[in-house]
This record gives sequence, structure tokens and C-alpha cells, in this order.
Amino acid sequence: MCRWAAYIGQPTFLEDIVSRPGHSLIHQSHCATRCHTAINADGFGVAWYGEKPEPGLYRDVMPAWSDPNLRSLTATVKSGLFLAHVRASTGTATSRNNCHPFVVGHWSFMHNGQIGGFDAFRRDAEMMIPDALYPQRKGATDSEALFLVAIGEGLEADPKCALERAAARFEAHARERGHAPYLRLTAALSDGVRLYAVRYASDAAAPTLYHRWSETRRGRAVVSEPLEDDEGDWQEIPPGSFCTFEGKSVRIEPFAPALWQAAA
Repeated sequence: MCRWAAYIGQPTFLEDIVSRPGHSLIHQSHCATRCHTAINADGFGVAWYGEKPEPGLYRDVMPAWSDPNLRSLTATVKSGLFLAHVRASTGTATSRNNCHPFVVGHWSFMHNGQIGGFDAFRRDAEMMIPDALYPQRKGATDSEALFLVAIGEGLEADPKCALERAAARFEAHARERGHAPYLRLTAALSDGVRLYAVRYASDAAAPTLYHRWSETRRGRAVVSEPLEDDEGDWQEIPPGSFCTFEGKSVRIEPFAPALWQAAA
């Protein structure tokens, strides 16, 4: 399982989330504590928003802890909205195109979890991607495919319903031709203005997800694991939730792909 962290608020250096905290994302890349795999060494990526609508993107196949370019970038780039990810592959190759986050236009997306038996219905999944979006399919992961299908389902107009519909379609295929766990989905995505996050699983083992507002930084971190052990005000996001973060506000709604299963 992968680990990720996202931030929205007053601009801050990326290192304040990615590398400086005691249990930063880089620390989690070799010492995660709230998932089955402590090591997440199959690449990393950062997407950050600045003065343009489209995010900057830096990804590589090195373990996050051993890349000096990542530390240099996070120490000098400041952003009010960014996503960062360290990868533990669930089967696809360790390549730059398979590293998260994925970016299409002004949208960015990253995922922790799995789609059970994806290889058994990979061709069906590819065919769910609209023709106009298929040129954006750069890698081979189930996560990127899910992202592109969600865009096709109307991510721009209604992120929650679009991701629910996409998740329902993938879960239906996994139930028919794959294997359990059919879908585990903890993801973050952004349109450059808002940060969205979802925590969901078809079983009782949804990957962990937390958020915390910092008055000092005037921003919110949304993370797979709390960034400091001595901060007791991290709030766990319940399973089956879709979150919208904008400014200081938080909206948490039910995330229910089952409502769309009949149409999947």
C-alpha cells in the first residue's frame, strides 16, 4: 500500500509536509506504521499548484528517501495546494509513468489502495476510458485508469458523483472477474482550487486517512498517517466518506458507489 499527503491553505514550503515533520512522507516511505507495508520505495511524485491553472509535476522511480532533487525541490518550492505520494506497487512496473500523482489539465489525482484482480479485466478497464481521454493514458496502473474514467464520468461538474460512478464500474468488474478485496480506495484529487479526498473500501479495511488544521500555518494537511506523534488533534476520516476542503472549511459526505452499481 502507498502513502500520501496533501495540503491546502496559505502557501507553505513543500518540505513542511514532505520532509521536515518527524513522521513526514519521506519518513513514511521507509517507516510507515499504519499499513501492511512499511516500505514504499517504488517511486514518488509531487504535484503542486502555483500561478498557472495546471500543476507542476515531479515524479521519479527512486525511493523518496534517496533522491536529493526531491529534498531540494521541496525546500525551495512554496505552494498553497499540493499533493505528494510515495508508491508501493501492487503489481505494475516501477516506472515514472506509473508514479502518482497523475495530472490531466488542471486536475491532479493520487491513490492508495487496490482494485482486486485488475489484470483479469484490464482490457475492459481500458475500454471504459473515453476515446478523447485515451491519449492521456501514459502508464499501466489501475489508479490512472480510474482517474481517467472519473474524468469521463463528469469529474469537472460533480467530483463526488463522477468518482462514485467510476468506482462502481471498477468494483463491478472486480466482483465479476477479479477477486477480493474488490476495491480499496483512499485518494486525493484537486482542480487547483479545492482539495478532495475519499476513503472507501468494499470490505472493512479501508486504508487510513486523517486531516488536521494548523492555525500557525493557516492550512490543512490531509494524510495517510499523522505527521507528528505529539499532535493529538488529527481527525480520522470515517470509511465511506468524500471530503471537500476549501480554505478552512471541511465538508464530509457519504461516498457510496453501491448506489451506482446497477448502472455500472
